[in-house]
Amino acid sequence: MSSPLVCLPGQRLCLSDPSHVSGQGTYERGGYIYATLAGVVDIVPKDNVQIIEVRSSGQETLVPSQGDIVTAQIHTITQQFCKCYIKCVGDKVLGRQYRGILRKEDVRATEKDRVEIYKSFRPGDVILARVLPITEAHTYQLSTAENELGVVTAHSEHGGLMVPVSWTEMQCSKTFVKEARKVARVVPESVQNDVK
Repeated sequence: MSSPLVCLPGQRLCLSDPSHVSGQGTYERGGYIYATLAGVVDIVPKDNVQIIEVRSSGQETLVPSQGDIVTAQIHTITQQFCKCYIKCVGDKVLGRQYRGILRKEDVRATEKDRVEIYKSFRPGDVILARVLPITEAHTYQLSTAENELGVVTAHSEHGGLMVPVSWTEMQCSKTFVKEARKVARVVPESVQNDVK
């Protein structure tokens, strides 16, 4: 009996084709199946198809993948982009932080040429963003172009919690000073459940 194949997050496992499909603990990108966590590769036969899965023996090591909604905190801003640390994928807190970059052209869906990073984000802001296809190693490219994405938590220069007053402004709860932000249009869970 051969020893089990052990893999790491992001490791390419096999071709993705009609007879090999991505299952639990994996994702498909560019015609290949990759692991999303560290563990043992398991091939599950079902209806003439082999489902490629990764089973973790210990704590799951989750990594962001293309299309995921992530929670990140901004730490550096330039005129062209802002850098951040990805802290959660969906509602799962990551065991470690991953680096993300949000370029000026990925802040909004419209009027991309008029976007000013410092009027959209500030260091310390917590944002919701979508992971774009990976173009460079060790850094995830993010987008807040959808209405539901953008700043969810921010503090003013005076340390007060910022409250959204429009989709482009937040107001300090202490000083009532308004600051420009790309505000996320967060829909409460109670409303989401009513729609379903």
